[in-house]
Amino acid sequence: MRRLRPLSEAECYARCYRGWEPTVTIVKLEPRPPRFSTTVSGEELRRSLEERIDARADELALELDEAEAAAEAA
Repeated sequence: MRRLRPLSEAECYARCYRGWEPTVTIVKLEPRPPRFSTTVSGEELRRSLEERIDARADELALELDEAEAAAEAA
């Protein structure tokens, strides 16, 4: 199907909901400005998180080995 022209938000609402209520208004929101500039990229943040998780896994494995050694000694 080919459209002759793009529909406005009001026209789309009227077509979807079979009419218009006076309580419904359409407002245009301005885009939000960024909250703050970041000094780290998403990729750097992901890499840092992976390193921290891997370090925790290594620490957990070491603790588990120590616990097994202590259990065998007892």
